[in-house]
Order: sequence, then structure tokens, then C-alpha cells
Amino acid sequence: MFSVRKKLNNSTKARDPLNTFQKTLTSNGLLLDRGITSTLQINIGHLCNLACKHCHVEAGPGRQEVMSRQTMDDVIHFARNNSFSVIDITGGAPEIVPDIAYLLENLCPLASKIMMRSNLVALLEGNSGKLLDLCQQLKIALVVSFPSTNRGQADAQRGEGVWDKSISMLKKLNGLGYGLKGTGLDLYLVSNPAGAFLPVDQCTAERKFKGDLARKWGIEFTALYTFANIPLGRFKKWLEKSGNYDAYMQKLRSSFNPETVEGLMCRSLINISWDGYLYDCDFNMAAGLPYSGEPVHISEIKVLENGAPVMTDDYCFACTAGTGFT
Repeated sequence: MFSVRKKLNNSTKARDPLNTFQKTLTSNGLLLDRGITSTLQINIGHLCNLACKHCHVEAGPGRQEVMSRQTMDDVIHFARNNSFSVIDITGGAPEIVPDIAYLLENLCPLASKIMMRSNLVALLEGNSGKLLDLCQQLKIALVVSFPSTNRGQADAQRGEGVWDKSISMLKKLNGLGYGLKGTGLDLYLVSNPAGAFLPVDQCTAERKFKGDLARKWGIEFTALYTFANIPLGRFKKWLEKSGNYDAYMQKLRSSFNPETVEGLMCRSLINISWDGYLYDCDFNMAAGLPYSGEPVHISEIKVLENGAPVMTDDYCFACTAGTGFT
């Protein structure tokens, strides 16, 4: 168990002392340093079959960044040299990345829980049947995007027709045992707001989602996560174009909760980009803010050290607003 420490004179190397988030931490007597790294997050590419309006990495069908087999081998070697309890595979759409099955099979013995993110629609397309069979066999936990039980709201964020396909895929996953008690096949839903506002209370939202999905479509799932949209990538561009950027940033700043800092995911997570470089989180990867302030490739490092400062910028306010992004 690590704790939030008071500021020390030599602990702010490689941080930008001028960004507002860092100043806010300092004024609250807080430092954001790494504890024990228990989660390995792997962003295996920006290729996606969708182009969602809130996407901080601006993933889409036209993106060419996809993890190679060589980098996958580097990732597997890195995971083998470190002790991770959770490995979280994200994108883009991991489902459509070549060699995703190879990566899953080799990572599975290296952590007690393997998670794969999905936009649901990609699982309906192509040769996804074999991938689903593999996920079921390896008991890969699925973390799927499902922003709303309202068709109009979901399609406005993710594209016309996506909601209906998502419902169909959730039913199929239930048929495979995903989200059902006693199967060991976890199905987590993720909901992001459709506009420039903060998410509703997670417990309240989960009750509504579970009630609506069970009553209307007979769908079950393990748990729901509600996250604030990060002002990066496509969402930041929308905020600026719509004139909402300044107001949204002020809302995030005014909602800063110092109690969230100790549990932030960046304290116990390390992110690997599609080309094998290390970041404190997926958001820093999207912003090009590398781990330790300098580009570090996983082939250049064997074991992570605790206590390194986490790189920050003003978009970090989205992770400390309200109940936080943990």
C-alpha cells in the first residue's frame, strides 16, 4: 500500500512545474509518484472500425498504427520480467489487430487477470468468432464501450447504427456466458458522457443500466464504469470547435478532489504504446508525454522501479474530478 507523500525538494524532476494541475497538487501538499506497478496496459494500435467523437487517441478506420509481432514479443518479454496482476489490452480496436490471438495466448500465463477492451461492433465483424472462442477459453475479461441505454445518445457519440449492433453483441456474449454469475467470464461496460459534462454517479448509473438492459433486452453484465471524457484528441477538437473547451476545463478544475490522488490508476499502471514505448497512462501516450519525461522503449528496460514521478498536464484534471478515474 502506498501513500500520497508531502512535497520534497528533489521529487519534481521531469515534471512541468508550470502546468495548472501540477500547481494544484503542490498547493494541496501532494505529489503524484508511482507506487507498485501492478497493471500493464498495452495499446496495440489506433486502427478501429469506428471513429467515436470522444476518442482521445483519434482511432479510426484510416489509422495505420498497429503493433507488430516483434513489438508483441518485446511486450511478452517485458511482462515476463515484471510481476503484473492485471494486463489490460486496449486500442483502437484490439479485435481487428493482426496477431491479437498470439498476444493473448502468450500473455495469459503471465497475470492473474487479462482484460481486452472492445467497442462491441468489431466483435460482430470479420473472423471474430475464433477470437471470441479463444477469449472464452482463456477467460479473458471483456471491457466494452456502451455509453447509454438510449439509442439516440449512443449513436450520436459512436455513429449511426452502432447501438443496435452493440445490443446484438451483448446478447451474443451473454449466450457465451459472459456477464453471467458463476461462469468466470467477466463483462464490464464503460460509459462516457455524450457531451461537455461530467458523468453521473457510477453506482446510480450501474443500477439504471442493469435495470434497463435486463428488463428490455434480457442482458446481464458484471459491472459498469463511468469515466469523464479526457480533453485530448477528437474530444478536445470537438470542445474547441463547439466553444466548450474553456468551460469544460474550468468544470474539471473546480471539481478537483484531492482524495482521488492516492488511488489514481497512473500510480499502479504502466502503459505501452503500439510501437513499444512506455507511458504513465494511455492519456499521456495520446498526448505524447513519455514515461520519465524521455522516450523509453521496453527493449531498453527490464524491471520497473517504484517512486518515479508521474508526468502530468492539465488534462489530468479529468482523472481527479468528482470520484476520480481510478
